[in-house]
Order: sequence, then structure tokens, then C-alpha cells
Amino acid sequence: MNKYSGSSRIIVTILMAMCLRIVPWPSFLAEINPDWILLVLIYWAIAVPEHLGIFHAWVIGLLTDVLTGTVFGQYALAYSLVIYSCLMLHKRLRQFPLHQQCFFVFFCLLFTQILLFWLRNIQYSAQLHSSFWQPVFAGTFCWPLVYSTLRHVRLSRRTQ
Repeated sequence: MNKYSGSSRIIVTILMAMCLRIVPWPSFLAEINPDWILLVLIYWAIAVPEHLGIFHAWVIGLLTDVLTGTVFGQYALAYSLVIYSCLMLHKRLRQFPLHQQCFFVFFCLLFTQILLFWLRNIQYSAQLHSSFWQPVFAGTFCWPLVYSTLRHVRLSRRTQ
């Protein structure tokens, strides 16, 4: 597989995750909508770390800030820090079974939620609601689906 087809698959999956991020969900699903973009970034950082770096995560974070209408740089900071940890641990994380990877993804999503909440709290007094936990748990439960789907996308070219 050449370098460009791998990169195009990464770009397409990130664009699809961005679409899932902004799709108008019903109100009960909108509260539990996980950070699809971060889940996709985590997968690609673990699977092919040579194609995705901290700078890429930062740029995608800036695009997410624009996409969601948040303060410029919040998601860029969060994504950069999470992807840095993924890149540092990618050899270990590849060896973990899927349920152990779910724990890692849980802590990545929790760290991102805490960081974003803290940054929002600096801007104005924010209240911590029970909805704070819902995207973290939803993203953790969606990780096996994201992992298997993106693994199929990554390996499909080899079998053709």
C-alpha cells in the first residue's frame, strides 16, 4: 500500500468523524454523542503512528474548534496532548487486548472532558452536570466498534 492511499483513508475517516460530530442528533442522543474525532485520531495514532503526529492532531483540533464554535485552541490543546500520549505508548497499546484499550480510551476521553471543562470554567463559571460523564462512557463503549471499523478500513487494501 502506498503512502498516499493510507493518508487518504485517514483523511476520509477524520472527515466522516467530523460529520458525525455535527450531525443534528435527537436531544437524548446529543448529550451522549462521543468525541468521534478523538476516537478516530486515537486509532490512527496507535495503528500507524508514522502517518499521524502531534501537529496533525493540533490542526485537526483547530478545525474542530471552528466546526463546533468553541474558543479557538481548546480542542487543539486537548487533541495534541492525548495524541502525544498515544504516540509515546503506541507499541504497548497495540499489544493490549481490546478491553484494556477501552480503559486507555476512557482515560483519554476523561482527560479531554476535564481539560475542556476547566478551560470553559476559566471563561465563565461552569456547572458540572451528570451529562459531563455521558460522552466519556459512550466513547468508551463505542471504541470496539470504532476500532474494528477502522481496522477493516486500514486492512481492506491488503486483501484486494
